[in-house]
Amino acid sequence: MAYQPQIGDPVSSLDTPSMIVDLDLMEQNISRLMSQLLPTGINIRPHSKTTKSAILAQKLIAAGAKGACVAKLSEAEVMCAKGLTDLLITCEIIGPVKVRRLVELWKKHVQIRIVVDSEEGARAIDAAIEKESIDGEVLTLVDLDVGLHRTGVQPGEMALKLARTVRECKHLKLIGVQGYEGHLQHVHGTEERKRMCLESMKILVDTAEAFRRDGHQIDVVTTGGTGTAEFCVTVPGVTEVQPGSFLFMDTDYRNAVGTNYSNSLTILATVISKQGPKSITIDAGLKSLTTDSGLAECKTLGYTYGVLGDEHGSLSWTDGADLKIGDHVEMIPSHIDPTINLHDFYYAHRKGVIEEIWPVDARGKVQ
Repeated sequence: MAYQPQIGDPVSSLDTPSMIVDLDLMEQNISRLMSQLLPTGINIRPHSKTTKSAILAQKLIAAGAKGACVAKLSEAEVMCAKGLTDLLITCEIIGPVKVRRLVELWKKHVQIRIVVDSEEGARAIDAAIEKESIDGEVLTLVDLDVGLHRTGVQPGEMALKLARTVRECKHLKLIGVQGYEGHLQHVHGTEERKRMCLESMKILVDTAEAFRRDGHQIDVVTTGGTGTAEFCVTVPGVTEVQPGSFLFMDTDYRNAVGTNYSNSLTILATVISKQGPKSITIDAGLKSLTTDSGLAECKTLGYTYGVLGDEHGSLSWTDGADLKIGDHVEMIPSHIDPTINLHDFYYAHRKGVIEEIWPVDARGKVQ
């Protein structure tokens, strides 16, 4: 009989490595974010590039979120197929293959929102829709560089010129501005992170106002992440924030913003070899836990993780209980988004009993 975990099974019965979620902690994270941000009247559009899960996007909508964000077109295709249609694709859609795929998706789901940061990108999408000989407009936001220097048009005349280009496009409807201050999400120190965030927000809302003076109707000003959303919602002119990692957290975010949100997701691993009196090997290496934001941490304090290759990791310690072959340990990821993309399923438990199993619907969808 094929291995197939079931609802009602104990977490301890799972094969490893497995991605597990403590439902009590996750629900607490949702409640904390919504209770803090919803009263401001600002829309919350959580970023599903973290979870890659339609079920989790729907849970957040049920809790008060407005739609969802996705990073890539392929993620949008998956989410739409699962019944989600109010989506903002936060990365630029460039190249004839992607543009054709966007047009096909938009024809079925006209609530899809996109961002552009170049005249070439905007005109290519417009031309592709025109070629289809269909009416309608894609809801479009100008992506603005507010300091990250990754994507986004520069503020000032370049941004105004792009807004005018979008207005000239028959099949694009300019509805807003996006500015993501991703470079600030992990700045340590609340006051410094707040100060820098408000500087970025001034660029964003001033640009939105410049667009309005130029005759554009700007209804959406979207921004923010887990590390800055609480500051963004205080800025007049901001209409929407895009936090994502708050749901599960990781060590990188925890170290920067504190413990208001809990580490609700861990990777369950097994001790498979003993390499010394205070050193063991677990079955979770680079294919289970990413290292771009540092090393994962053992949920039980006192154990230090090390990478031993694709399939293996080490734990060492000086004090505390010795780990034995066959023991389970829970590892807290250092960067939640790419770690989730390594796994097929979430096993969501309450007090150690599996209550829900969620597929990682958009795993590997990076196009």
